[in-house]
Amino acid sequence: MRALAIHSLVVLGLGGCTDEITDWQMPPSDPYAELERLQRDGPPRYASRVHSCAKLRYRTLGNLLASRGVDLAATGELTAGQLYRQGGPALGAPNYAARVRETIDPGLATTAKLFDIYVQAAPEIIRNLPGRPECQVGGVGAPLFDAQDRCLADGVSCLIGVPAGAVHLEICNQTVADAGDPETGKRLAVAVLAAAAHTCE
Repeated sequence: MRALAIHSLVVLGLGGCTDEITDWQMPPSDPYAELERLQRDGPPRYASRVHSCAKLRYRTLGNLLASRGVDLAATGELTAGQLYRQGGPALGAPNYAARVRETIDPGLATTAKLFDIYVQAAPEIIRNLPGRPECQVGGVGAPLFDAQDRCLADGVSCLIGVPAGAVHLEICNQTVADAGDPETGKRLAVAVLAAAAHTCE
């Protein structure tokens, strides 16, 4: 009985076979289009390095936060300084005692921890940014917001490290407007802009 069942399966399987051979390879691409792509983007080995995005190194993040007015030595329970100091593993910090180098690829935990730090650091950044020498021109500081809680280009430029464009200001103002209250909106706007600027978004 078992032999008959196997024989039936073999016959059914062979019945589906044909002598037609199908080539499953993709058709060759247009060589001129491929040449144009290589001239525009460069070879894959080069393009992968140019367009890749490494995470902000742990020490660099600390220097950046300090340069924007964040107290990294703060000891409060939910201060940005404490989150930074205790968040080393999530931020991919090196562990030299265990002979583990710093990770350079941004991961989900790293990105989430970075945003947490920026949210907690935002009030300090808003308060201290105009007094930072890095953000002053001729001794005049660059505040992030005006008296009507609108984002200012000079302050946003100092925060993100590049000249702020209309899109930056639009995102900033929209974040403030959409929040339940202006203080929460300003805090979120600073965190969103800083995180986007330093995570290749």
